[in-house]
Amino acid sequence: MNAVNYQLLHKDKDTKARRGRLHTPHGTIETPVFMPVGTAATVKAMRPEQIKEMGAGIILSNTYHLYLRPGHEIIRQAGGLHKFMNWDRAILTDSGGFQVFSLGAMRKITEEGVRFKSHIDGSSHMLTPEKAMEIQNSLGSDIMMAFDECAPYPADRRYVKDSLERTTRWLKRCRDAHKDVERQSLFGIMQGGMYKDLRCQSASEIVELDLPGYAIGGLSVGEPKELMYEVLDYSVDFLPEEKARYLMGVGTPDHLFEGVERGIDMFDCVLPTRIARNGTAMTSRGRVVIKNAAYEKDFTALDPECDCYTCRNYSRAYLRHLFKANEILSSMLLTTHNLHFLLKLMEGIRASIENDSFKEYKRSFYEKYGYED
Repeated sequence: MNAVNYQLLHKDKDTKARRGRLHTPHGTIETPVFMPVGTAATVKAMRPEQIKEMGAGIILSNTYHLYLRPGHEIIRQAGGLHKFMNWDRAILTDSGGFQVFSLGAMRKITEEGVRFKSHIDGSSHMLTPEKAMEIQNSLGSDIMMAFDECAPYPADRRYVKDSLERTTRWLKRCRDAHKDVERQSLFGIMQGGMYKDLRCQSASEIVELDLPGYAIGGLSVGEPKELMYEVLDYSVDFLPEEKARYLMGVGTPDHLFEGVERGIDMFDCVLPTRIARNGTAMTSRGRVVIKNAAYEKDFTALDPECDCYTCRNYSRAYLRHLFKANEILSSMLLTTHNLHFLLKLMEGIRASIENDSFKEYKRSFYEKYGYED
């Protein structure tokens, strides 16, 4: 029995969108779901209690960052990541592969793994599939991601093929090194770049391992939006219907809608918290850049259709003042709003799938937000 299991509840009548539940050792998660990102064992500018009050049942933390600081052995001694960060709901840990590969010249890829230099102090480290599993076993996350190579865009076919085949070999090593199958589940990651036949090859190789869930990696890495949707559309069809499907690293409303429409169950992204710290809010009428002079004397709520703590209590003028004054409360209030906005959006998406009205819900949202459907 896997520690994590996906349950399919309902499929939308007009699209591939699906409503499900993800059962984990730390609770059941309603899907489709957006996972707030707590890279270094904290969702920036937020307390765990606030995240729970918003209805989040799962957050993401990162192997690379926690390995470098404070170190997985310290977290293991603290009783695991849940106790260390005072979070009693589910946690997914990214393997650190994307972070390592984004280091560019500071890393070297071999069959063994990746030799890299820390972005903190320049010290040299080796991250292998076995090491990624050791770290994640120490963290005690409910869902562990396999160590993979995220190919850049653009990349030639030969490079992408070699990369995905190495990713498959690394996945098998991750599976063999995984030590706590009763408490933690391992998800594999599909690669293959923008090549349909290579996506198919990658999927067939990782699905053979019969894991409880699979991620689609290597998208939202700089390719045109239309190309991402095209690749996503056929990639989902290569994955088993009875397993969880996770699109890594996307978090704009349109990406969430388009992913759900194509059958994705899980999403994560640093975007809502990052743009909040930079003074941008997602609202029902599109983005609001709070530093703009137009809001200096705007005493209305950030989003009149939102019932989050920020919108109930503070005006755009006050939020602009906080941001311009470089006050910490600016990041706290805007982050609160952005995460609440996306979590509520996913609630609406789930309800629309249950009611077989997903396309209507999407069309209505796009019209107000300013997207073209």
